[in-house]
Amino acid sequence: MTSDEQAIRNLVTQWHSATGVGDVETVLGLMAEDVVFLGAGRPPMRGRSSFESGLRKLLTTHRIESTGEVKEVAVSGDLAYCWTELTVRVVPQSGGAAGTRAGSALSILRKQTGGSWVVVRDANMLPPTA
Repeated sequence: MTSDEQAIRNLVTQWHSATGVGDVETVLGLMAEDVVFLGAGRPPMRGRSSFESGLRKLLTTHRIESTGEVKEVAVSGDLAYCWTELTVRVVPQSGGAAGTRAGSALSILRKQTGGSWVVVRDANMLPPTA
């Protein structure tokens, strides 16, 4: 495994950890300013600020528990893709049933000048689980 592949796998792990503890600033640092998130049945979410406002709002009433198994990483120059099988639970802080989604996500990443990687596009097609 190359150092770039390992760095991308570490980014995925860091994303899950930071999300789980509500560390919005760390999550934002893992994505490009012009990031685009694609999800089934909703319009594209464009830009880091759109993601930030949605995440901050959600975290006022819920916590997020996510896990992911990286299935594939491929790097070509300063671009890469990462296929991950995800499970995401959104748990109300006031109690009640958690919503769970699971499935595949495909992320495109770009290497920054300093050598770190950031997510630039993400297609997250997680349907609700039974």
